[in-house]
Amino acid sequence: MGNTPPRTAVETADRVTRAVASAVETVRAALTDAHRIRHLRAFVELWPGSALDRAAEVDARVADGARLPLAGVPLAVKAAEGTASHQARRLIAAGAVPIGATSVPAPGTRWKTWGHTDGGPTLNPWRADRVPGGSSAGSAVAVATGVVPLATASDGAGSTRIPAAWCGVLGYKPTTGLLPARDRAGLTVGGPIARTVSDLELYRSTVLGGASAAAPAHVRVAWSPTLGFNRPDPEVVAVAERALRRWARTCGVTLSEPRLALTDPAESWLSRREQNSPGSQTDVGVDNLSALAELFAAADLLATPATPNPPHPHSGPGEVMSVGFTWLFNLTGHPALSLPAGLTPDGLPVGLHLVARHHEDALLLAAARSAEQALPSLPENPLGGGVRASER
Repeated sequence: MGNTPPRTAVETADRVTRAVASAVETVRAALTDAHRIRHLRAFVELWPGSALDRAAEVDARVADGARLPLAGVPLAVKAAEGTASHQARRLIAAGAVPIGATSVPAPGTRWKTWGHTDGGPTLNPWRADRVPGGSSAGSAVAVATGVVPLATASDGAGSTRIPAAWCGVLGYKPTTGLLPARDRAGLTVGGPIARTVSDLELYRSTVLGGASAAAPAHVRVAWSPTLGFNRPDPEVVAVAERALRRWARTCGVTLSEPRLALTDPAESWLSRREQNSPGSQTDVGVDNLSALAELFAAADLLATPATPNPPHPHSGPGEVMSVGFTWLFNLTGHPALSLPAGLTPDGLPVGLHLVARHHEDALLLAAARSAEQALPSLPENPLGGGVRASER
């Protein structure tokens, strides 16, 4: 399959804008690649006709002098949202071309870390016997295999960050309130899955209107391997911590290890979802809020593993709550993301989870860009590759 990495959204839009490539040929290549990974069942629908028509419209607009930040960028959209969500509409208006709807879990399951299609479950591109994470399962697989550089997702308990972590890509949950809530409980926030921080920043500028920022000269990061209530797999913790310490050594990040003793937010999260009402932040618990306020007074970021467990078999996660590190921040509203930290000894991706203060999304992404530059890239995933048909 070759060693050329798939192009980013930033690179793709630049090529289409400069007429080095057309949106039509770019989208056609993405559709070809979507068929190439059909064994992974990332998509529930492909839209070749409408995608190529829209790509032709983008080419015509570019020829007329339009400046489109996402000109000709193939976009996968989460099936539960489609193209009608606020984020999808903003991306499409900026020149992105939706090529299909990605898989989400079927109703009625107790866990949501897999994707359902008529052909069977969505497969993790690193190991076919493991789930890709969810609920934005197909979006993560489509990005991880290089079919698209950018996909829409949504995150009510970790549904953007968990599949990103388990497929070896990036997932970003913005500060709650920057996008219209996807549920009446105010838990579910839209966001992107991408392969690079530059593409997350492109998403942010296009959808949220925020400008990029430089990382502070001395980023202060507090590391917590448990948050006080998780019992994570030691291999997962080791991979995430090793990545964090490499970033710290390479970029001068100041690390601390506070004795963070938060309480499990399960009851608060389930209660808010059951009541289908936003409630208030105090539902999380005064002690939790106080501890987080104290932590963010002394640190710029909180770092944890993205999940307590590696990707689990299709039979289910057992007793482990895969949302153990993520769903607290759906209740509190803090911005958070997962970036690739490395692989476990048996070759499964692990995510490093970073959380910032409210509305400090620019700092969060700037810090992630610094970490991305310090950490080695993951190898090509064995089942889906990551090389576009047009580049082989």
